Amino acid sequence: MAPLSMPLSTLVRARDVLRRASVLCGLLQEHTSSSLCLWKRDFGSVVVVSRGVDQLLSQKRRAIQNAASIRSSSTDGQDMGQRLWASYNEAKRQTKDLIPDIASTDPDTIFANNEISLRDIEIYGFDYDYTLAFYSKHLHTLIFNIARDILITQHRYPEGLREYEYIADFAVRGLHYDVQKALLMKIDAFHYIQLGTVYRGLNPVPDQEVIAMYEGSHVPLDIMSDFYGKSSQGQTMKQFMDIFSLPEMTLLSCVNDFFMRHNIDYEPVHLYKDVKEAIRDVHVKGIMYRAVEADIDKYICYGEESHAMLKKLSEHGKKMFLITNSPFDFVNRGMSYIVGKDWRDLFDIVIVQADKPSFFNDRRKPFRRVTDKGALLWDRIHKLEKGHIYKQGNLYEFLRLTGWRGSKVLYFGDHIYSDLADLTLKHGWRTGAIIPELRKEIKIMNTEQYVHMTTWLQALTGLIEQMQVHRDPVSQAVVQEWIKEREAMKPQTKDIFNAQFGSLFRTYHNPTYFSRRLSRFADIYMASISCLLDYDFKHTFFPRRSPLQHESTFWPQHRPAGISASPQVEQR
Repeated sequence: MAPLSMPLSTLVRARDVLRRASVLCGLLQEHTSSSLCLWKRDFGSVVVVSRGVDQLLSQKRRAIQNAASIRSSSTDGQDMGQRLWASYNEAKRQTKDLIPDIASTDPDTIFANNEISLRDIEIYGFDYDYTLAFYSKHLHTLIFNIARDILITQHRYPEGLREYEYIADFAVRGLHYDVQKALLMKIDAFHYIQLGTVYRGLNPVPDQEVIAMYEGSHVPLDIMSDFYGKSSQGQTMKQFMDIFSLPEMTLLSCVNDFFMRHNIDYEPVHLYKDVKEAIRDVHVKGIMYRAVEADIDKYICYGEESHAMLKKLSEHGKKMFLITNSPFDFVNRGMSYIVGKDWRDLFDIVIVQADKPSFFNDRRKPFRRVTDKGALLWDRIHKLEKGHIYKQGNLYEFLRLTGWRGSKVLYFGDHIYSDLADLTLKHGWRTGAIIPELRKEIKIMNTEQYVHMTTWLQALTGLIEQMQVHRDPVSQAVVQEWIKEREAMKPQTKDIFNAQFGSLFRTYHNPTYFSRRLSRFADIYMASISCLLDYDFKHTFFPRRSPLQHESTFWPQHRPAGISASPQVEQR
């Protein structure tokens, strides 16, 4: 069972880390007459360790820096350079000493953006694809191959495209695609392109070319996706938020690559629309559904823990419903495989082919009953009954017929826009995002390589920030060396997650555009629905009080359940 509170030993360790960080600041002040902040990775991210100490000395720092600036002009340049490098070496040594205290993160932890107590939740709702059902890597290969063949046979694209196979580790979710320029890229929360992640076809675009095309690296709001993920200017900048979009991004890149390698003149807008239509046909025409149903062992990962979670909810008297865009036959086959033939007994309401996100906004579509054999009935729906299957409908009618309103409902889905945005903004439901990629990223973040790299990167950043006040030529040359080292390290923090685009959640230092939407539309997020098995139904999820840039951090950091200190710390 996940712990509900932070043990005293954790508070003691946090105090000890702050004490040693304070000592480090004092040591480096003796060397440089300037304070140094070391940074610490905490809960899977990098946060300030001694920022509180630094801000407690803020009144002194200005006077110290001014005095240091004056002294540096009269100090022998060679001596000043040696003192700066001594500070650098001391910071590196102290950083290594801090690494054993870095907390590791359990990939099955549930993370909170907004405080939510399971005591208040009476009704649990679910999407199907990538929420209750998880698919193997073979499914994306299937989608890619079928869509590629549709382009060739129905849109008369060159036969040479058949030489391209699906590249599983090429793209990540949350990327933007400039339809006019045929460029795939990652954008941060402030609308800046992460240089080094812009691809035309399968090849990176040089940074200088990107800057020339966009007159910098900022993407204006009017060509970005709006609050719901749609572009206000039509086909300008498309964001791919669906896990099913990974084959689409890869196919777009492969076709672009083919045309460029063969010097074929083409219109990028037409290419985008054709690929989009081909991918849509794979779903809408049932091609993917039939293939999965025919070989379900190959494509669906058996959801033993999903079954356990649903059973636990049912045993505790919770109401449950399913709202999915997938057709009934496909859902029935998958849920029978995951849960068993009696899966419908667990759900109070089942809605298929809901046409989300229109389901949440369009009041015009009524519910329609579907028989077990797929036949559509024509009678008016006055009540949503357990054991029946319903198609389409809309949320307003759903709320009227069930009375399931407000914060007593918690709905889970993998698509931040289609599943969660409207529920959060308009209807007051609580929301949970399922992010399967989270498990892999956390495992990487727990590695010694990542911990060492990010801890030193932040320590080096602190050095640069503090030592830049020395304006003599020797000191500036040293600081420039540090800046070069920092710039050389930044791509490493990207490549450790994905060689082309890096982490789903972070650019070099800023959150990604995907992270910004996730924090806005999801109260909680987790790698899979089975993470709930580690918590009881009285548990409250608290968001970590991450300090704002102007806030001190001398309070003990809150450590969510599932975050544990490293074994080295526990042994001390």
